[in-house]
Amino acid sequence: MAAHSSKKVVLAALVGNTLIAVTKFVAAGITGSSAMLSEAIHSVVDTGNQGLLLYGLKRAARRADERHPFGYGRELYFWSFVVAIILFGLGSGVSIYEGVQKIIEPHEVESPFISYAVLLVAMVFEAGAWTVAFKEFRKSKGDVGYFEAVRRSKDPALFTVLFEDTAAMLGLIVAFVGIGLGQVLEMPVLDGVASVGIGVILAITAALLAFETKGLLIGEAASGTVVRGIRRVAGEQKGISRVNELLTMHLGPRDVLLTLSLDFADNLSSADVEKSISVLEARIKQRFPEITRIFIEAQSRLGHERSQRTSRLTGGDSH
Repeated sequence: MAAHSSKKVVLAALVGNTLIAVTKFVAAGITGSSAMLSEAIHSVVDTGNQGLLLYGLKRAARRADERHPFGYGRELYFWSFVVAIILFGLGSGVSIYEGVQKIIEPHEVESPFISYAVLLVAMVFEAGAWTVAFKEFRKSKGDVGYFEAVRRSKDPALFTVLFEDTAAMLGLIVAFVGIGLGQVLEMPVLDGVASVGIGVILAITAALLAFETKGLLIGEAASGTVVRGIRRVAGEQKGISRVNELLTMHLGPRDVLLTLSLDFADNLSSADVEKSISVLEARIKQRFPEITRIFIEAQSRLGHERSQRTSRLTGGDSH
């Protein structure tokens, strides 16, 4: 369901940005507006980014194989990071360059009302795509705030499109204001200033996306709610004396690896321990379907603490 929602959001953004890009390029050619050209480039970059996200979703859905026994889920994180780099390098860089050129050699925007009409139409398309992304994100965020939800989200396809669409709406507003003020005040240089402003918006968006996807790419733990829930389930399991260590890592938005070090009661036989492990795995997966792989180690508390001390002394990271 999560993958389906992400794909729907990306497809909606892809269709919207394709239509918008064509319209903006036509308007930029007619009017000679630097801000409009920056917006057209922005839409092309967004369209390409959505294509990359769809590719990442497709690659991430592949089954595990011998070379990649934990699957390909993190490919989505990689392609989301690539999107952030492209947004910064192409979208922001070209917009700022185009704006600086217009500031150096300003010229009046021809037929500015064409620009206004195109920008208003683009706002309608962007608002539609943004609404789809926002609704899906709101459904997935739960009870936490929006900023906290972005920080916790493990589905970059969803928040990447939301970030891009938000940046697109802000860019359209900046372009509209820049062209409008340039016409009213007879200062065509403001068209170039608007283009630079659009580039700055894209740079900030790219930086936020890179920061969020970097954490996912190098490996993030499951949410605190999930970790506490697993610990509670393990603690309630008959025959388990203590949870020595509990580690999780997202391999994809709905694909979590779990490792547990458990201290079992001394009076249990090996058969009892095996049965307890099987029951525990079934209970965890039933309650937390995103936990797809579980590795459980039977280890006494003293043995675990000794292993931790050895790891620290040898420079290893026990966590």
